[in-house]
Formats: sequence, structure tokens, C-alpha cells
Amino acid sequence: MILSMTGYGKSESQFRGRKMICEVRSLNSKSMDLSTRLASSLRAHELDIRTLIAQRVERGKVDLAIYEEQNTLSCSEGQGGTLSPINWKAAKEYARQYSEQFGTGVPAEVMASILRFPDVIKAQEDTTDVTEEEWKAIQAQINAALDAFIAFRTQEGAALQRMFTEKLDGIADLLAQVEPFEKGRVAKIKERLEQNLAQLSTETQAQIDRNRLEQEMIYYLEKLDITEEKVRLTNHIKYFRETMGELRDKSQELRDGVGKKLGFIAQEMGREINTLGSKSNQSEMQIIVVKMKDILEQIKEQVLNVL
Repeated sequence: MILSMTGYGKSESQFRGRKMICEVRSLNSKSMDLSTRLASSLRAHELDIRTLIAQRVERGKVDLAIYEEQNTLSCSEGQGGTLSPINWKAAKEYARQYSEQFGTGVPAEVMASILRFPDVIKAQEDTTDVTEEEWKAIQAQINAALDAFIAFRTQEGAALQRMFTEKLDGIADLLAQVEPFEKGRVAKIKERLEQNLAQLSTETQAQIDRNRLEQEMIYYLEKLDITEEKVRLTNHIKYFRETMGELRDKSQELRDGVGKKLGFIAQEMGREINTLGSKSNQSEMQIIVVKMKDILEQIKEQVLNVL
């Protein structure tokens, strides 16, 4: 089973009367690259949060965001909500620029829009230390987001595995198409060599050692033989399939990634296909090799997304 390095997970909970949102997203990367954006009340726990993420996420460019969505309560409601302070200096500057640009006063609807600008309304930061009970709740929320994140990676990995299977089938089918051209290939090469020899002068032909010629011809034909390349490529395809089907140790969760191994196998497949191309001296075989290279490049591109 393979997992994708592309993932997304989200969880929500209530924290101190506000909605706490945790989001985890990732893209492909050769190693673990974690960036965090935390609510002010959780900055003291950043190292603990990073450790928690590292225990469940092995590779990828991971972005973790934990932020509070403050409830907005109007004064007329008579409730005990906390109102965000207004940066009047910034609001006046926006109003001044509007008046200078249009030569008029600031309409009420425009002023209402200005008062909603991010740098005009700044939410009050909660710097109160997190209690042990609150920290346990935050850990549970992070794990819930990671559960959704891993489920997303699993779903994307299943789609990648179906794509790889289809592409491998395509390479295997193309490899089977080489065989008909291979059967008559040796006879054609030998016939062409004989024709070239026949064009030599009678004196030159008389000087040719026929035994040595046969030995050299056999050696030449053996160098053009592609049996080994076909066998190795078939074995690489089989190993690629087996690697995709490897079961992960659930106790280690994501530590048994196979993406790098699949990348190495794809490289070996490329070597065998390139050798097939260099030994192909028929246009039909070269066309087949080009098609195999095209499919393999598609595999290599997507292998980069495999964990």
C-alpha cells in the first residue's frame, strides 16, 4: 500500500469560548520540512507540537496552522463577548486617501468596509498559559487533524497505485510487442552483412578468413541480443508491483514509506529501456522503445509524490 505526500486534514473544537481550528496540509519533499503558524496561546508549546507531528508524519513539506476564530458579538446583544480593538490611525489614513482620490467625503458603506480591513481590526491576543487539561484537548485536536490528514494521503495513494498499475501494464504490453520483431531480427542482420560482403571485390573476398568471420559475426549478434534486458525489465516491473503492495507496520504508521524505493526501481527500468533502444536496429522496435520511455517518464513524475 502506498501513500501520497499530498495531504490535507482539519479539525475544530471549542477553546476558551472560541472556535479553535487546526489544519495540516502537505506537498512532496525529499525530507521532513515542517512550518507552523500557531495561536499566541500555543507558542510556548511549539516544540511539543513539532514533536507530535514528527511522530506521525515522516516526509513532505508540511504546513501546520492552529488558530482561534473569535466570536463576534455586537454591543446591542448585551452578551459578554470580547470586541476586537480598532486601529483608528489606520482607518483614518484609509479614509483620507479615499477623500483625496475621489474629492468627496467617505460614504458610510465605504467606511464600513474600511473598518473590516485586517489591519484595522486586530483581534486581541490571548497570552494566558495553557492549562494541562487544555493542552490535552489541543493534543487530541491535533491528532484528529492528523487522522484526517493520513486518511487523505491514503486515498490519494490508492489513486496513484491504480495509475502506476495501469502504466506498468502498458510497458509490459509494449515489451511483448518487441518479440515478433526480435524473431526475424537476427536473420535480417546476417543477411545484410552477407550482402555487404558480396559487394567486396573478388580479391578481397579471397583474403577473408571465413572461420574468423563467423566468430566475429556471432560476437556481433550476441551484443545485439536483448534477452537479458527483457528479463531484467520484466523483473523490475514485478518488483515495482510487489513494492506497492507491501504492508505497512501500523505500530510505526508512516515510517515504512516506499516512495524512494519505487524511485530507484524506476531508474533501473529506465536503464533497461535505454539499453533496448541502443540495441534496436529496426524502426518498429525503436518506436516501441520511445513509447515505453514516455510511459516511464509519467511514472517517474508521480513517484515523487509517493511517501
